[in-house]
Amino acid sequence: MGSIAKKGLQKYLIQLQQHPLRTKAITAAVLSAISDIVAQKITGIKRLQIRRLVLKVLFGFAYLGPFGHFLHLLLDKLFKGKKDTTTVAKKVVLEQVTSSPWNNLLFMIYYGLVIESRPWIQVKSNIKREYPKVQYTAWTFWPVVGWINHQYVPLQFRVIFHSIVACAWGIFLNLRARSMALKKA
Repeated sequence: MGSIAKKGLQKYLIQLQQHPLRTKAITAAVLSAISDIVAQKITGIKRLQIRRLVLKVLFGFAYLGPFGHFLHLLLDKLFKGKKDTTTVAKKVVLEQVTSSPWNNLLFMIYYGLVIESRPWIQVKSNIKREYPKVQYTAWTFWPVVGWINHQYVPLQFRVIFHSIVACAWGIFLNLRARSMALKKA
């Protein structure tokens, strides 16, 4: 079994080297699928919601993977690949004041309009009510992930590391939303 995993990892690393954007997009899509399947099962959804799953996979493939790919290339270029603590801190701060708010807002819009098919007025109302809490929670968690990512993870693996953590984060957020809904009921 170990040799199969080793061969799979070697093939993955070759794809990552030869086709980095495509590989990161596919990886983000697969991890989005895993996160959504686990979240659906944990939150008590009996029958897998395929439309929701496909739309989450699409978001991972079309947005999360490519955005992360180009963001990390840009940050590495802006800071010339440095990994000293001051530079890593600057990368984390820049990431947290730009891409973090943008990603959370975009996801809330996408989730409300596309996945849940809600009218814009409801989505806008939800964003006004929930976005500050979502962003504050993100700022309590993601800077640590960003620090580890920029300090210890090689550039070609940063999107993958981020996507793995985001997979777990997505499950956490779904569980939190579920417990909040149960409290209201």
